[in-house]
Amino acid sequence: MAASKKTAFDYKALRAALKEGTVENLYVFTGEEAYLREYYLGEMKKELIPNFEEFNYHRCEGKGLSVRSLVEMTEAMPMMAERTLVIATDFDPFQLNESEREQFMDMVSDFPEYCTLILHYDLAEYKPNKVMKKLCKAMEEHFTVVEFHAQEKGELTAWVRRRCKALGKEIGAQAAEHLLFTCGSLMTGLVSEIAKICAYAKGDEVTVKDIDAVASPVIEAVVFRLTDAISAGKFDAAAEELAKLLQQQEEPIVILSHIGREMRRLYTARMAIDGGKDRAWLMELWNMRSDYPARLLMDAAKRVSTEWCREGVQQVQKLDRRLKSERGIDGEAELKLLLVRLAQGARR
Repeated sequence: MAASKKTAFDYKALRAALKEGTVENLYVFTGEEAYLREYYLGEMKKELIPNFEEFNYHRCEGKGLSVRSLVEMTEAMPMMAERTLVIATDFDPFQLNESEREQFMDMVSDFPEYCTLILHYDLAEYKPNKVMKKLCKAMEEHFTVVEFHAQEKGELTAWVRRRCKALGKEIGAQAAEHLLFTCGSLMTGLVSEIAKICAYAKGDEVTVKDIDAVASPVIEAVVFRLTDAISAGKFDAAAEELAKLLQQQEEPIVILSHIGREMRRLYTARMAIDGGKDRAWLMELWNMRSDYPARLLMDAAKRVSTEWCREGVQQVQKLDRRLKSERGIDGEAELKLLLVRLAQGARR
């Protein structure tokens, strides 16, 4: 294998390589979008292993896997085929001892052309240890890193529509945006949520009401509803959202962290209004893939003052310090008291 430095690229480049028949020998698959990772592992298998899977395809867990075993799998000649494929899940070369690291680097420097090895990071994180300079160099020179990140709004919305259509339902742009806001942007979680919502929907088209009726919202969506209710001075509605999180056994300190983030976002939305900026500025500031949450934030910010936002952020920070430094504090009670104070301030 050539020793030119590899660069990270996304799944689109991998898709092109599969289509053009230019698949390489050594890959790292990483990123939070597990649905796409698994999909393209399957596509690699279909492309490289058309038959005699039991001889030419090896998928193994990295935990406890020795470099010697990995070498044996990668050096095994193909049986009635041109290629072999080895997928090692959560095998981290940077966790090997010095002797095994040397064996691993020897393997990749003289890797067989008939084999493709994929280091698939699922539960583990691909995080090169810069202290191990020789290994970092070997990874950079020989491995192509494919990063599977959450998709952009346009691609994800189109995918949601295709999934719904396959289940006999249509979904409009607004409902699709609400679905992504409510359930998150990772396809892995969306698959089951879309199936559940489509099964529930009575009409031909999925509505926002259908989504709200049966979807399991991510914590960010629940916290937004909580802070949105607070900004409107509706303590009871905010308390209901807090109760949902506590029933899900979310830790008070975790809930407070999310509330703090949402309050800071609300504060910056208020600053955008005061400074004559639009939601595009807010999207860039918070790295939002969709303008849907930006629109919601701007609407909420119109109901409150800059002073209320500032004081709210300060109150959250003060409680955060107390929860982390003082013993014996009732976190749930303190969260409820915080909501009371914020809601009362919003009514003024």
